[in-house]
Amino acid sequence: MGLMDEDRCWLCDRPLGARAERHHPVPRSRGGRDTRPVHPICHRALHATFGNKELARIGDDRPKLAAHPELARFLDWVRTKDPDFHAPTRRRRP
Repeated sequence: MGLMDEDRCWLCDRPLGARAERHHPVPRSRGGRDTRPVHPICHRALHATFGNKELARIGDDRPKLAAHPELARFLDWVRTKDPDFHAPTRRRRP
């Protein structure tokens, strides 16, 4: 998937549905400006798994994000869901 593919989710690579959000690989609070299209559920999973400091360090390295065990489980689970599927996301553990 190309970085600028606006029809697919940057994180899970499923087609986008009626709602899409923009994820800053490097958080705005850390100087990030670039964004990637993501499903709302994928966006919440990212922020439930990683803090802004970690996201700033990892940046646009999607394979490194996807290798995290918690996020890998999420991606495996969500890959068969409808593009507009939504469910509550667990909060990040302290």
